[in-house]
Amino acid sequence: MGRHRSSGRRPQRYKDVTHGRSGRGDAFRCVACRLDVPLAAPGTAHRNHCPHCLTSLHLDRRVPGDRAAECRGRMTVLSMSVRADGEWQLIHQCQSCGELGANRIAGDDNPLALLRLALRPLTDSTRPIRALLTL
Repeated sequence: MGRHRSSGRRPQRYKDVTHGRSGRGDAFRCVACRLDVPLAAPGTAHRNHCPHCLTSLHLDRRVPGDRAAECRGRMTVLSMSVRADGEWQLIHQCQSCGELGANRIAGDDNPLALLRLALRPLTDSTRPIRALLTL
């Protein structure tokens, strides 16, 4: 855990995460779709969003896994982004305080939900597709 791999990606720090107010558990229930979600997430040290609907909670303040945010609002997924190292991440916005956050995509995230999110700009009728393709 946390060792630098030869793939060129930056290493991920180990996080000792306490989920919820009652302490450590092995799953949580999604606030949006009500799916029971296991905490183990392939490709990341801790789970921070539902793999089915991609919804999250505003729990972290500055460091992933710190659970220091006081808001605890629902974070809905807005879009996707790609970091310089090629890793994809989800961009969430808190529905309570408006803060934006980025979460790396987990290996078991719903591929259809990710594809719909990636194609969302192309389905926006207020933007000409020609303009998006020139970016």
